Amino acid sequence: MRKFSKSFLIYFSGIVVLTLGISLTIQSELGTSPFDALLVGLYRTFGLTIGSWEIVVGSAMVLLNAIALKARPELLAILTSLITGIGIDTWLLLLGEWLIPQYFLEQVLFVLLGILFSGIGIAIYLESSFAPNPMDRSMVILTDKTGWSFSRSRAIISIVLVIIAFFFNGAIGIGTLLNALLTGVIIQWIRPYVLNMLYRHPIKKEHIS
Repeated sequence: MRKFSKSFLIYFSGIVVLTLGISLTIQSELGTSPFDALLVGLYRTFGLTIGSWEIVVGSAMVLLNAIALKARPELLAILTSLITGIGIDTWLLLLGEWLIPQYFLEQVLFVLLGILFSGIGIAIYLESSFAPNPMDRSMVILTDKTGWSFSRSRAIISIVLVIIAFFFNGAIGIGTLLNALLTGVIIQWIRPYVLNMLYRHPIKKEHIS
């Protein structure tokens, strides 16, 4: 029970930091990650909230993943979408009224901070191994089905999401490109520090080179 509680706390803390990052990139209006660009586009086209679309799209991906695997849907993955959706809406509610960038440099700062927090959040919640992320699971399935590398599978999924987001007036911009280029680097860079913080593992130089 104690191990479960710690795992959930790590998982939840990571989601909180991740959704702060997502919200900052949305606030920047310079573009978000491909997945979040689609959520913003659906919000602009059909209404509801961005967090609500996180839950809807995430749940749909869970069902598609289950069909691809011919297995039962992973309910914990839906939980991830639910908590992430609530987190995005909460942060946007807290930040949206007063933390609005007025100048281009402020927008750039927002998108860079957003990408940084997103990377840190992902690095934290991945260590919990508590519940899978629907998009990450889709990447694994596509890799297993095609024999492609993880990076190629993720790139293909991201391209498809950007194309769909484009037709829904999604939040596509320089921030989308920066997300694709920097998030993986940040996760790799920050992971040794996350491990050190959570488990008191020594930081090895080769991990951050």
